[in-house]
Amino acid sequence: MVSGWLSRVLVIGLLLPMIPIQVDAEIAAPADAALEELPDSTLIYVSDYFSFVGQDSEGHVAFALDNNRGRDGAAYQAEHFLILHDERRGWINVMGNGPYENGRKELKTIPDSPVFRFQGTPLTGMTIASEPNRLTLRIDAIPQRISNRHNRAATWMGSAPAVLTWNGRSIGGRVIYEYVMMPDFNRLTRTYWGMWKEFQGLYLVADKTDDVYAHSQRSERLAPLVGMIAGFAAFNDQTESMKDLNVEPLDREWAFGFYRWPTAWRITWTGAAGPAVLILTQSEHKRIANWVIGGFSMGIVKGELEYAGEKRPIYGLAELIM
Repeated sequence: MVSGWLSRVLVIGLLLPMIPIQVDAEIAAPADAALEELPDSTLIYVSDYFSFVGQDSEGHVAFALDNNRGRDGAAYQAEHFLILHDERRGWINVMGNGPYENGRKELKTIPDSPVFRFQGTPLTGMTIASEPNRLTLRIDAIPQRISNRHNRAATWMGSAPAVLTWNGRSIGGRVIYEYVMMPDFNRLTRTYWGMWKEFQGLYLVADKTDDVYAHSQRSERLAPLVGMIAGFAAFNDQTESMKDLNVEPLDREWAFGFYRWPTAWRITWTGAAGPAVLILTQSEHKRIANWVIGGFSMGIVKGELEYAGEKRPIYGLAELIM
């Protein structure tokens, strides 16, 4: 079974050729995609992804949960993919990865599973609770920061304050959220090949209160979008576009195959307050899948952002698929 994070990247790769995305990401106009009726289609895929990064007196914690569901004819599917990292203890084993029954045929909202329960909506605020993992994530209402549409497909991203309760700790932080909806497609039941390569997604918190998201990918099949990059920044909860965004790997290491993992980056753009320079280094790396000619992994990244005359510490998650 293809993992949830990997499936989300595959969806992005499939969605990109249908959506007119510019290299300079624009601030989103309100689309309310998650509150609209879904297209009338017997083949459809929907995904909600939450990436949390927070910090307390014991250090940083990163938690990501991808929630996928779909319909193929009369059959409905659902799946979780999740990962948890503690700065002191490393990668933590968590319950709930994999497919589960979508008995209520839910697509518009995230169906509950034996491991996770969901209350609210991204646009109004959410509580995600997992009794088996002794974990609760409470998220404020998430404003839309970037969004794209084409025909009946939609995707949008946002970020908001959040609190993760886990292991006796109450950890304040931020969530970066991504919504994808595609009719006439369902990767949970069908296979789609050769849509992209070298995806690098960076989900970052700047100095505890601000957000930076950027991704870069290359694909021969996506000729107009080879080297496509996009992202957003949110400072004091105000969305900023990232003009002339550039994601440059500074170093790589060999994987178990014929490819290399990026391990450091230099990211530059021009924001409302002028030029920004972000230097990142991967401190920990977890391989999720390996296909010899490519692979999928998650990593913890740390660095520094220089912007608006200030230097801010950066901490977050890197999603890599080579």
